[in-house]
Amino acid sequence: MVSLNDILDHLPLLAPVLAASLILWDRLRLRRVFKRLEDMLDRALQGEFREEVFDESHLSAVETRLAQYLAASATEARGILEERDRIKALVADISHQTKTPIANVLLYAQLLGEQPLSPEGRDCLAALDGQTEKLRSLIEALVKTSRLETGVLVLHPRPAPLSPVLEDCAAQFAPRAAEKGITLSLAPAENDAAVFDPKWTAEAVCCLLDNAVKYTPPGGAVTLQAVSYELFCRINVTDTGPGISEEEQPKVFQRFYRAAPAADADGVGIGLYLARQIAEGQGGYIRIFSKPGKGAKFSLFLPKLQTHTAGSRP
Repeated sequence: MVSLNDILDHLPLLAPVLAASLILWDRLRLRRVFKRLEDMLDRALQGEFREEVFDESHLSAVETRLAQYLAASATEARGILEERDRIKALVADISHQTKTPIANVLLYAQLLGEQPLSPEGRDCLAALDGQTEKLRSLIEALVKTSRLETGVLVLHPRPAPLSPVLEDCAAQFAPRAAEKGITLSLAPAENDAAVFDPKWTAEAVCCLLDNAVKYTPPGGAVTLQAVSYELFCRINVTDTGPGISEEEQPKVFQRFYRAAPAADADGVGIGLYLARQIAEGQGGYIRIFSKPGKGAKFSLFLPKLQTHTAGSRP
């Protein structure tokens, strides 16, 4: 029979074993806790988080707080998705419900133009037609920007050459430039491949060309040029218009902003804002170089690689 004295005599030998066992048990317990925390985070990242019940230990208190935070985050994320869906439906409704009335107004204006009218009537009809076209352009631009801002419309950048996009944009604006007496030229670059969404990059370039042709006087020139750098491709749209002062330049990309020289020209002041949204949505950016009376150059930079850093800007 083992006596108390025997146990006390062997206690110094058993102490290290007991200590090692306690340390091992504690490490295993910590490992299980960290594994549960890791599983919770993984499920939260995958959108599959669910609440669980934990015991009242100190480590479980950490688990409980993390679970509460993740549950709140999941609820907020669901709310954001639901709000985005509501905005998506609203934008679709606005786009659908306004297309037909605007098209009808334009059709009626066209039919009215075929009738004999007085000079004053012709002037009113021209104003009606112009304002309706302006309204249609405004709604289309607002729908596009709202889709970009809310994430309803996602850009899909991929490696591709820029030349086909620039050629299509130049061809689209050539008749309008010729009608106004403006020389529109295209200077593509060699090795102009970049990472971009072709459809929406074309939209951005067209916004820049629309701005250039709109504000360049008859007899002026607009140049569309591509320049290749090591990490970026640069698309320049240069015009011989009135130019933009240094104070006005940061403001021209604001929604609905119209610079003083352009206040009386056609337009709604949203094209440059949309172009910047498209550029930034695919890892690019836009710069403006201009002086009053010396025209303007808008430069759209697009990355040549899938990943880049802001410090690599040329």
